Amino acid sequence: MAKVLIPTPLRQFTGKQDAVSVSGATVGEVLNSLTAQYPDLRKQIFTDEGKVRSFVNVYLNDEDIRYLSKDATETKDGDTLSLVPSIAGGSTVAAPPEKSALSKEEILRYSRHLIIPEVGIEGQQKLKAAKVLLVGTGGLGAPLGLYLAAAGIGKIGLVDFDTVDFTNLQRQVIHFTSDVGRRKIESASEKMKAINPFVEIVPHEVALSSENALDILKDYDIIVDGTDNFPTRYLVNDACVLLGKPNVYGSIFRFEGQATVFAYEGGPCYRCLYPEPPPPGLVPSCAEGGVLGILPGTIGLIQATETVKLILGIGQPLVGRLLLYDALGMKFRELKLRKNPECPVCGTHPTVTRLIDYHQFCGVPQAAPAVQETKVNEGEIDVVELKQKLDRGDNFVLIDVREPHEYKICSIPGSKLIPLGEFPQHVGEFDKDADIVIHCRSGMRSAKACAVLRQHGFQHVRNVVGGILAWSDKVDPSVPKY
Repeated sequence: MAKVLIPTPLRQFTGKQDAVSVSGATVGEVLNSLTAQYPDLRKQIFTDEGKVRSFVNVYLNDEDIRYLSKDATETKDGDTLSLVPSIAGGSTVAAPPEKSALSKEEILRYSRHLIIPEVGIEGQQKLKAAKVLLVGTGGLGAPLGLYLAAAGIGKIGLVDFDTVDFTNLQRQVIHFTSDVGRRKIESASEKMKAINPFVEIVPHEVALSSENALDILKDYDIIVDGTDNFPTRYLVNDACVLLGKPNVYGSIFRFEGQATVFAYEGGPCYRCLYPEPPPPGLVPSCAEGGVLGILPGTIGLIQATETVKLILGIGQPLVGRLLLYDALGMKFRELKLRKNPECPVCGTHPTVTRLIDYHQFCGVPQAAPAVQETKVNEGEIDVVELKQKLDRGDNFVLIDVREPHEYKICSIPGSKLIPLGEFPQHVGEFDKDADIVIHCRSGMRSAKACAVLRQHGFQHVRNVVGGILAWSDKVDPSVPKY
């Protein structure tokens, strides 16, 4: 028997189990036994042709076997098979920065660095001369910004266009309650300068895109990825490869995190690990899936550590190694990464030689405008109209596809809870002639549920624009937002 470790995004298909013991003489047989036991898991792991999907990596014990034959790779009793879907040494940076003299005040400030032989005066001068770009000033960007500023990185660029929200404060420790409503880039810059006035902060208050990424990234030595969505993650990766910049990567989900260094001196890039993104909706964002507030601190500090090591040229960077962190089990695991010679970006014969439309590549629509400005299209319903239907006592079915723990926070009166992961199993319970209205938190998951019903021939299905957040904004302000 081999034990298969099930990652959080896929546990909805295994009855919430995090590990399953199945028999099989090869990796292929083990996976087939697993998906025979859990049929809904099969389409998440295998393509229609029976190949392992490109956004799922398979490890036998700690060995990456992506490019080995699954049917020829033997397993034995006690082996551990890890499914790792996308959720997030010792040499100097390719173009080492010139030394920058330290003032008397800086020598005092960095004295605990200076007495470390591996850093010393020369190392601190390297840090002062370095130019690092942080993409995002949220959960991961918060500890990154604070600690890189404190460490004395001479020039730190910040890319962000968002504003501070109350829901950020549980984890984005660079922003305070008094900052709610402020631009994140202003709030973060202020805190970083307060920690270290010797650091130059360069704000880039824009949404990173294919049109501006190369121009922004080219002026920095190291790029640190603090993003929370797949389109920007692939954009950052491809831009780093094209520019020859190291990409210090981190990702977080609920109680789990990942960290590594991509695109560094012959090492793999993000696309070597995940050639394609997962289907939209499989891996929820922090807003939908939640995240332990302390988790981004741990992963962000690992990213900060790797950044400093790359600048100083000390230690063994996380190149070709993926660090996995499980906060609940308080365990770290390390998996080996291989550079894919067929990688479309960093491989021997790359086919991606310029930046593309990453929202289209990931199948993710551009962010919708604010709720107050949202246009109601065909197949949608505004919360005000929904309230009118409820008040009139219209005959219709209102379905909530959020999770039970979200439903406990708040709900729309008269709604029936059917979590999105269970929704396909309930399709047969609905009358195809019924008027069906579906909502979730913000409208993304409910749009997917509507699409499922339409695929089964339902004609009278509408998605609630803006979800229960819009209900709180426009109908009932007493409903809490989360």
